[in-house]
Amino acid sequence: MKGFRGAPITIILIHILAACLRAQDVDRAPLFQDEQPLSIRLSISLQDIKKNTNDSIYFPTLLYYRNLQGSWDSIPVSVRARGNFRRKHCFFPPMRIKIKKNDAKKTLFAGTKSLKLVLPCQTAKNYDDLILKEYICYQLYEPTTPYVFNTRLVDISLSDTGGKNIKTHQLKAFFIEDDDAVARRFHGKVIEADKMHPQLLQDTGSIRHDLFQYMIANTDFSTTFFHNMKIIQTNNGYYIPIAYDFDMSGFVNAPYATFYESLGITSVRDRVYRGFCRSEKVTAFVRMEYINLEPKINEVINRYESYFDPKEFAGIKKYMNEFFTIIKNDGFYLDKILRQCRTR
Repeated sequence: MKGFRGAPITIILIHILAACLRAQDVDRAPLFQDEQPLSIRLSISLQDIKKNTNDSIYFPTLLYYRNLQGSWDSIPVSVRARGNFRRKHCFFPPMRIKIKKNDAKKTLFAGTKSLKLVLPCQTAKNYDDLILKEYICYQLYEPTTPYVFNTRLVDISLSDTGGKNIKTHQLKAFFIEDDDAVARRFHGKVIEADKMHPQLLQDTGSIRHDLFQYMIANTDFSTTFFHNMKIIQTNNGYYIPIAYDFDMSGFVNAPYATFYESLGITSVRDRVYRGFCRSEKVTAFVRMEYINLEPKINEVINRYESYFDPKEFAGIKKYMNEFFTIIKNDGFYLDKILRQCRTR
């Protein structure tokens, strides 16, 4: 399989990937240029934002954060609840935060107009571990493709002003950049693609996406209705899928996670490949990408070892090793992935 002027397609793809990664680094907003957890404080009535079902109504408040000098600073923001499942079933709903351009100037949030804030579902301490695992999923996605949402881990002091007495919760959480920010990095645009056929997605990007979902055992997405994925159209006309929302994945293994038995699985921890069938050569190319990424994937996981007790961390490593056992074994790969790809 040859590319332009007879050059091997693999070399062309490597150069394209490197160029995209360079573009991502250059265009990364200040908030996402540091991997250290950001300390923030936020006061909001959880009751009010959960009751409000009008997504155009935001509640004004101040977001306090530790600046680069280590002292506390603040910025005016507007907040609303977002999401469906967690908004209904969780004590802490995910939030969307809007920031005015002039308020963000010359602050850590410069160039950031909209953010998602992902919080633990419940108040119990083990839910901090779950939110950290979901954050790690975003970090694991980054080595596999340049088309990702930038994220930033935060330590948040969240004061709930909705009751008679203000109650403050110390939580792990993380910011996710807005869809449009991802599209701008690649000089593209977000597409509302609910009626697009999945085969119109760029093949390499689509397989990378689908193998990643298999790696973390996430079935809470749809390449037919584009549930829990965004599509961006690049300036050269390609349609690229970007995954998000991983709390229902087997990697996170949340107690509230659900799955469809119709997929032939009996646990959220079971992996099932849900991608559409693609060119055999491109599929083989992406398979080798993942095999070669094993050291990088393990490096990402090892970065967070200190956050977990030894038994929990050993389970995380074991679960990821099971994926690489499958993808590196020709028989397992044929049975569990190639023969499971969808034709309709």
